[in-house]
Amino acid sequence: MTPPPELETVEDRPATVDQAPNTSQDSDWDGPPDDVEMSLFDHLEELRLRIFLSLIAVLVGIIGCFFQVNRIVELLEVPAKGAKFLQLSPGEYFFVSLKVAGYSGLLIASPFILYQIIMFVLPGLTRRERKLLGPIVLGSSILFFAGLVFAYIALIPAALNFFISYGADVVEQLWSIDRYFEFVLLLLFSTGLAFQIPVIQVLLGLLGIASSDRMLSGWRYVLLGAAILGAILTPSTDPITQSLLGGAVLILYFSGIGMVKAIGR
Repeated sequence: MTPPPELETVEDRPATVDQAPNTSQDSDWDGPPDDVEMSLFDHLEELRLRIFLSLIAVLVGIIGCFFQVNRIVELLEVPAKGAKFLQLSPGEYFFVSLKVAGYSGLLIASPFILYQIIMFVLPGLTRRERKLLGPIVLGSSILFFAGLVFAYIALIPAALNFFISYGADVVEQLWSIDRYFEFVLLLLFSTGLAFQIPVIQVLLGLLGIASSDRMLSGWRYVLLGAAILGAILTPSTDPITQSLLGGAVLILYFSGIGMVKAIGR
């Protein structure tokens, strides 16, 4: 007796393959690049190691700058043409040297510190976030050093020229070396931090917190904030320095709006 022709064995059936959409590439793009997991103690140990390496780099930078502190001091005294500096108390210049070497060493070690921060947070980022990390870090570094250069070339000379010319026929310009460097160092680093505004705007745009249109609509508040920021960040009270810094903040803010709009946000 032969089997019916419509019955087929399992071996005779054609193999079928389910055509499912390939979403692994998108999930890999949005997910972490590997599956290596670390315990909480491993994270703490890595954090301790990177903080220790950063402190070593800062210490090496400070020691190296301390041996060249006289040259750094002479460089920072260039904008103060027409003024003489006095040591008003015993050891004042020594402590000024430590302060200048500390700020300079921190500045020199900042790329290494930034590298340690990136290497610590990098394993937890997705491939998409890693792609954005490089341009953001590079732009932030360039803007910070641009702020230092802007303060050294424009802000500090403008402020000092105002103070030197004001009452020059009445009083002789004899300044405390400690007060002068407190003024210069604070203005340098505060300007470098103020130049991070476009980076913050781009991050807000990428995270979807604020759009370019929304940033542009609040220009009146930004104008008021720039005036307040110029008054807070500048250690002097002259209107020239505050206006220069406030104007730079406005230019940076509207440049940041253009960047956010350029990335489609």
